[in-house]
Amino acid sequence: MRGALYVDGYNLYHAINDLGQPYLKWLNLRRLGEILARGHSKTIERIVYCTAFFPGDHGKKTRHQYYIDALSQDHVETVIGHTTKEPLKCRLESCGHQWDVHREKETDINLALSLYQDAVSDVYDVAFLVTADTDQVSTLKFMRRFYPHKKVFVIVPPSREPSKHLRDLADGTIKMNMDHLDLSVLPAVLGQQGFRSIIRPYEYTPPTGWVHPDDRPKKSIMR
Repeated sequence: MRGALYVDGYNLYHAINDLGQPYLKWLNLRRLGEILARGHSKTIERIVYCTAFFPGDHGKKTRHQYYIDALSQDHVETVIGHTTKEPLKCRLESCGHQWDVHREKETDINLALSLYQDAVSDVYDVAFLVTADTDQVSTLKFMRRFYPHKKVFVIVPPSREPSKHLRDLADGTIKMNMDHLDLSVLPAVLGQQGFRSIIRPYEYTPPTGWVHPDDRPKKSIMR
């Protein structure tokens, strides 16, 4: 069974951010997919990471680009959307204050189209969709109608719950936890042949005493 992983970048990012462990953001999506796909597929043929750059914070954007560059060394395709400004105003009638909020756009549709395109091209037998976003309910309905022979599992980011609609339409749900993330952290330095070296941003430095999974005693990993 061939698997493919499709990641809602902001859905996953905010779930990890809520854990309060920034080092987990330096995440090896391929290893994470291989861990979570065990028992459902033998391989991960393709990984698509859908995201967008938010304006205003240069340091955050730089770290985001470093991460995208790191993923590219492991043949992860990044599909970048865009952001828009949406006006908001205070709910108190006496306040009258208004401001603009940046909103991420296109991730949902980029995720759905990537999964659909790869179904048409017969890239996978089982798709793993990393999201808890109910906007993907339509994607699951479409896949069930037109590609019933393709299985779609929803991988739920940590501290998130899928809607009943997602659970009912998916072929299964897999709950991601902090251990899965901890076992999937990228090394401090990446430098595959043909790529420039990438050094992990300081902000993603692991806690003192933390040992990278590659340097730990070998043992079976249970979900």
